[in-house]
Amino acid sequence: MSMRSSAARYARALLDVAIKESDPERAEQELAAFVDLVRQNHELQRTFENPVVPATDKRAVVQQILERLEPTTPVGKLVVLLASRGRLALLPDLLDVYRERLMEHRNVLSAEVTTAVPLSPERAAQLQQRLAGVTGRVVTMTTKVDAAIIGGVVTRIGSTVYDGSVATQLAKVRDRLEQR
Repeated sequence: MSMRSSAARYARALLDVAIKESDPERAEQELAAFVDLVRQNHELQRTFENPVVPATDKRAVVQQILERLEPTTPVGKLVVLLASRGRLALLPDLLDVYRERLMEHRNVLSAEVTTAVPLSPERAAQLQQRLAGVTGRVVTMTTKVDAAIIGGVVTRIGSTVYDGSVATQLAKVRDRLEQR
């Protein structure tokens, strides 16, 4: 089983428990704080990744960290469980999947919009409202500028791309002309 699918199982379980017993947003913040702490401390990261260090020692280190961070019960129990099972390497993927599932739970979509020139704040707000209307969900939007698209808009929502760029339209016209 891949690390991502294992992380997804733990993330799903954490979200279910956090919804029932605590605050899912707080659980995300606590999990992110733990992951960031490990990322910033290279010695701690090496300890957790080292297969020679016994799981009991890793668990003891995790418990000391958790005493200082004071997370909610679901997050604390999950991190201790992962340490006991030698699965702390799953934490970055687990955090990513948890965030995705939390957004689904809150009915929020993330959209990436690419334009040839920067969008004005008013135009960006209009586009965000249109995307929310079309999807029926709250949309968080990030924008990028890529002059290569010439004009129009390319929108990516999850793995779906809506390409309304001039460059793509011109490529389609060229392909049709070449076929004749």
